[in-house]
Parts: sequence; structure tokens; C-alpha cells
Amino acid sequence: MKNQTLNRIFKMLKPQKKSIAIISILAIIISICEVVKPYLIKIVIDDYLSIGVWQKGILTIGSIGAIYIAIVLIGNILNFIVTTATSMMGENIIYTLRNKLYKYAQYANTKFHDKTPAGTVFVRITSDVEDITTLFKDVITTFVKDIVMIIALVAIMLSLNYQLALLCFAIIPFVILTSVIITKISNKVREYSNNVKTKLNVFLAESIYGVKIIKIFNRQHEKEEECKRLSGEFYNSRKPTAFTEGFLVGMMTLFENIGVAVIVWACIEHIFGISLDVGVIYVFITYIKQIFEPINRIVENFETIQEAVVSINKIYDILDHKEYLEDFEKGQELKEIKGKIEFKNVWFAYKGEDWVLKDVSFTIEPGQSIALVGKTGSRKNYNNKFNK
Repeated sequence: MKNQTLNRIFKMLKPQKKSIAIISILAIIISICEVVKPYLIKIVIDDYLSIGVWQKGILTIGSIGAIYIAIVLIGNILNFIVTTATSMMGENIIYTLRNKLYKYAQYANTKFHDKTPAGTVFVRITSDVEDITTLFKDVITTFVKDIVMIIALVAIMLSLNYQLALLCFAIIPFVILTSVIITKISNKVREYSNNVKTKLNVFLAESIYGVKIIKIFNRQHEKEEECKRLSGEFYNSRKPTAFTEGFLVGMMTLFENIGVAVIVWACIEHIFGISLDVGVIYVFITYIKQIFEPINRIVENFETIQEAVVSINKIYDILDHKEYLEDFEKGQELKEIKGKIEFKNVWFAYKGEDWVLKDVSFTIEPGQSIALVGKTGSRKNYNNKFNK
């Protein structure tokens, strides 16, 4: 990722740095709660039920159950807070960014709007802004949560039985490789689909904006066929995405079941002399299922980040061009407006020295109407309503 892109992301995140820090800490606590819950059940199975006792020291099965319930409640409450806070933070960033884009479009000069189609500006304000929502709502905070969960799961599994843990971890490279391959394919398909969606959105925006022109020239049928073509192209581009996403879910389920089978097989056949208590087996089965989810999510998040980066760069490729902005505070204040309007030796070009107006001079008297007619026959009417 280029430094310029990172600076753009940090610029958007800077006002939210306190919120991100708090949300990240809460996400870490949630991860710890998820890891501790199966371990408590392991304690009950191995230290109490297996030897037929209900109390050891000051702890009883009931008190451990109360602790378990407390952890569940704490985790759920914190998860609600994190989900709500990240959603609000993401919406706040999107709100600010969308308003910046709209303000830029309002203050940009004629040269910008001549070279940038209205539909493109519309897509930047709507579709591209929405494309980066996931980055701020999910990726930033879940990344920290997933890393902490993976580290905690690996540490506990190694401490319980490093041989079985290493045997289980042998599956992880295949999980990562599968996730990377399928996600890359899915990303290419999604990128093509997004490009088609952009073309469709631009077409819809410009068609609806210019519907009067379409009706004047009786082009309704042609535009309807073009809409069907672009809609069909977008529909077809979404089919492979559904396949790759479903295939990835199926592969992750397969790897989870293989992991469970490896644990059961190793314990039954006493591979490497492994002979574990029932509670430890339960913990391993639970953890091996839990560890695949954050790994897969991290891989997917890298692709999500790449998609968001493309949209961020598209947006800031507009916002960073300050040369198109007009300063409405400058200019000469007219204390007394007279009805007479005079153009004297006016030169104008949309681009470079491709002059549209060359040394044009004319006068519009009060109450007079004029029409400027171009090569295509289109015209600009002007009514001078000033009578002073």
C-alpha cells in the first residue's frame, strides 16, 4: 500500500483515534471471553465430573457455572457496545466524506465539471463512499480482535498438549492457502462486478438527469435496451461471486471437520503417545473450530482493504485537486448593479488553447434577450431582466 494511500486513511481515522483505541480494547476483552468459556467447561469435566465431586476448595460446579454466565453476559454486552460504536464511527466517517465530496462538487469550477461526467461524481458520492464502509465498520477493530484470539488459542493449545496442537496446526497452512486462492479469485470477480456496477450507476444517473433530452430526441427505446444490457451484464457478473463465496464456506467447514477428525484419531490411536482427558479433547475440538474463523476473516480482510483502497483513491483523486476549487470569498463587490451587461474581448477555452470564444465582444441592453447558437444547433438563452 502506497504512503499516499496510508496518509489518506489516517486522515480519515484521525478524528476517531480515541474511539478506535477504546473499541480495540473492548474487542480484545471479547476475544479473551470467547477463549475462556470452553476452558471453564474443560475444568468442570476433568476436575469435577470425572472424579465425581462437586466442590474443590472454595469453587463448586455452581460457582464455575455462575462465572461462565457472567463471562457470557460481559462478552455479549461488550459485543453490543463494540458493534454499535463501530457502526456509528463508520457512519460518521462516511457522513463527513460524503459531505466533503458534495461540497467539492458545488465549489468546483466549470473546467472540472466539463472534464468529469456528472454520473462519475454521483458514483463517487454514493457507491464509492459505501464501498469503504466495511473498512471502518468491521476490518479495523476485528483485525485486532482476531489477532488476539489466534494468539490466545495457540498458546492454550500448546500448553495443554504441544504434540496434538502441532498436529492440528498442520492443517492451518492448507486453510490459509485455500482462503488466499479462493479470495483472490473472488476479488477479481468482485472487481469486475464493481466496474460493471459503476458503469450501470453512471448510466442511470446520467439517463435520469437527462431524461428530458432523451424524450426530446425520442431515444427511450435505445436507452431502455442499454439499461437492460448493463443490468444483465451486472447480473451475470454477480453469479461467480455467489459460487466462490459458497465454495469458501464449504471448504472451511471441511477443514474444521478434518481438524476434529485428527483430534479424535490421534487420541484413539494414541499417536505420539497422546492420551488426553475428556475435557482437554473438548477444548481442542472447540478451539480448532474457533481458530479457522479469524484466520479466514483476516485473509478476507486483506482483500476488503484492497477494494476499499481503490475507492479511497478514487475519492481523493477528486478531493486532492484543489486547483479546480473556486474561492467565492474573492471578487469585487458590486455596490450598484446596472442593467447593461457588456462582454469585452472575452476569450474562453475548456482545455488549453482550444478556444471556444475568441476575442468576443457584445452588449446586452436592459430587457433585451439573446441566444448563443453553437455548431450543433444547441443554444444558451439569456434574458437580461434588469431595468436599471
